[in-house]
Parts: sequence; structure tokens; C-alpha cells
Amino acid sequence: MKIYTKTGDKGTTALYGGTRVPKYNVRIEAYGTADELNSFIGLIRDQKIDTRTSETLLKIQNEIFTIGAMLATPPEKEVLKSGKKRLNIHTVSPEHIEFLEKEIDFMEKFLQPMTNFILPGGHQTVSFCHIARCVCRRAERLIVYLNEQEPVDELILSYFNRLSDYLFVLARKLTVDNEASEIPWIPTRKE
Repeated sequence: MKIYTKTGDKGTTALYGGTRVPKYNVRIEAYGTADELNSFIGLIRDQKIDTRTSETLLKIQNEIFTIGAMLATPPEKEVLKSGKKRLNIHTVSPEHIEFLEKEIDFMEKFLQPMTNFILPGGHQTVSFCHIARCVCRRAERLIVYLNEQEPVDELILSYFNRLSDYLFVLARKLTVDNEASEIPWIPTRKE
């Protein structure tokens, strides 16, 4: 694969299937933000974390890459003239979402119930996790916006919604693992 093609030098890029769009196109923003999220998840995986979490994050990174390919394929290019699907890969499925839910449930067994909102921070690894959660929510918002313009597989929307939940619970778990303290948000009341 050649790294530079010079085809994007004038501010456009090709979607899967060849359609050229401006680099600020909402579809590009959506899968570009998913790619940004993937980088932050890699940063979390590079921290001192347990094997199960590391393996789960690697699985998630692969799923985000798959979703990026799905998002890079406009609806009109999903099926080839032969009738075959353009993407010859396993795409996101209900099982991927169920996996995230099972991981959330597993982690929550070891956490105290929440009684307040929590301020991000307490440990560098926890902070990286909260940043990833925020980027995930931004990706989700962009995918919802894209879906208002062109149909997006509903499972992608569900996956990102559940992934941000997973990242929040993971931040709580990493707080415990790193013997850090959760700082509750206590709103100040007007006197």
C-alpha cells in the first residue's frame, strides 16, 4: 500500500467505492472521530492494566476499525453490480453489543454503587479512559447526524452508545485498580 497518493491534495478524499467528497464531509468526520477514539483506546491499552482489559480493548479496537469501514461505505455503494456486498468482512452484530454489556456487568460486580456524578481524573490511566469516553460520545453524535442525512446501520449507533457506557465503567474499574479516589461532583447551592 502506498502511503501518499496526492489525490487528496485539493481537500477531497474517496469513500469506499470511489465517491469523492470534501474532507469535512460528515461521513469523514464520523469515521475520522471513530479513528481518533481508536487511538485513545490504544493509549489506554498501553498503560499498566490487567490482561482481560487489554484483550477486551484490542477486540474493541478491531471492531471500531470494522465500523470505520462500514461508515466509509456510502449506502449507494454497499452492494456491487453483481449483487455481492462490497465489504467482504464480518460487520458489527448484536453479539458485539452483548459482549460490551457482559463486560460492563462483570466490572460492576466489583464497584461501589454510584451516588453522584464523578469528576474525571484521579489517575492518568483513568483520565485517558474518560477522554476516550468523550471522544466516543462525539463519534456517536456525528454518526447520529450522518444517519439523519443517509441511513447508517442501527447496530453502529447502539455499539457506540454501549461503548461509551463501557468506557465509563472501565474508568471506574481503573480507579479501583490504581487505588485512586473517585471525586464526586457536588454542585454548590445558591445561598
